Amino acid sequence: MTLLGTRPPRHRAAQLLPLPLTALLAALLLVVPLLAGVGSAQAATPVTVAAARATQDGSTATVRGYVVGQPTSSTTVVRSGFPSDYALALADTAGVTDPAQMVYVQVPSAFRATWGLRSNPSLLGRRIDVTGTLAAYFSRPGLTSGTAFAPVGATPDPEPDPEPDPDPPTGGGAHDATYWAPAIGKTGPALESALHAIISRGVTRLSYDQVWGALRDTDEDPANPANVIELYTGDSISENDNGGGVQQWNREHVWAKSHGDFGTATGPGTDIHHLRPEDVTVNSDRGNLDFDDGGTENDEAPGNYADADSWEPRDEVKGDVARMILYMSVRYEGGDGFPDLEVNDTVSNGSAPGHGRLSTLLEWNAQDPPSAFERRRNDVIFEDYQHNRNPFIDHPEWADAIW
Repeated sequence: MTLLGTRPPRHRAAQLLPLPLTALLAALLLVVPLLAGVGSAQAATPVTVAAARATQDGSTATVRGYVVGQPTSSTTVVRSGFPSDYALALADTAGVTDPAQMVYVQVPSAFRATWGLRSNPSLLGRRIDVTGTLAAYFSRPGLTSGTAFAPVGATPDPEPDPEPDPDPPTGGGAHDATYWAPAIGKTGPALESALHAIISRGVTRLSYDQVWGALRDTDEDPANPANVIELYTGDSISENDNGGGVQQWNREHVWAKSHGDFGTATGPGTDIHHLRPEDVTVNSDRGNLDFDDGGTENDEAPGNYADADSWEPRDEVKGDVARMILYMSVRYEGGDGFPDLEVNDTVSNGSAPGHGRLSTLLEWNAQDPPSAFERRRNDVIFEDYQHNRNPFIDHPEWADAIW
């Protein structure tokens, strides 16, 4: 007699056999597409620089090209004296000098020690593959947020550590063990506090009249020591042709002196870290506007734009302007009888002790790394005049570490 629900052993085996086969087939159906996806990703074909320039749609691609220099503005790519490890330019042919034939590549912090041109100038002329996002950089066709860099024919580097070590020094290395030592390794408010203490210690304050002579030195034209370079126009003008007349140069307060109403008082009003030579009428055109992108191009200073509430400087000095504003925000904290100056994300600060727009300034700081002119200026102020440094010239990455 067979009990209800039971089967002979051979029937149980026959019934159980299809179950694991079914499960196995289902698993294979899930795995095969995944394997196919992995294989296609690994087999991705590099695109040319020309194709990358034509496809700025935010997609991911591997771009193959020759390293032809380092972009320092939307119109300038240097081939020697590289100021930082932040960016490089690729072209389909080695030796190309026209930015219109290049794609600008952002070098993330995890790759700078190996793929930055300041640390590795021998990269110039080499053919490489870079994987990243096809998106504008320096307001030019670009490749940003890179995930892999490799010489052509080599295995790409592994993906970077999601929490890489702090960026290597980009100009202040000579001072890291001494002047900047209390700030090394800090981030956020702790870094800002440490920098404020450092750059406020032992400072020599100039009178407003002494600023004239200091600017003749700090902003000297490298090609003509008898001239100075104006900040916004970029013109070289006789260092002695200063004053208040048309076509003369005067003292531009990059942090507008009305933003906090400190005027020309010894202190923030005479701090040459943010005072620059500028054409009298262009200085007047800028007035006390905050900084941001957009507007109508200035007739006398092409490349500079203004609207009702903001001023956009030429590309070559966008980073300079950003680092001067950030310096002032850290240097003056209200503890020395002057207003607490704070950078913020608005363009309507008026007479309030604020300056903006922070988000734009941080972009400019990254897009326009410190130039040799800017680094020399920082050294001259430190050694011969105020005896303090602008931390964001020595370490541009500290801006993102604070804000």
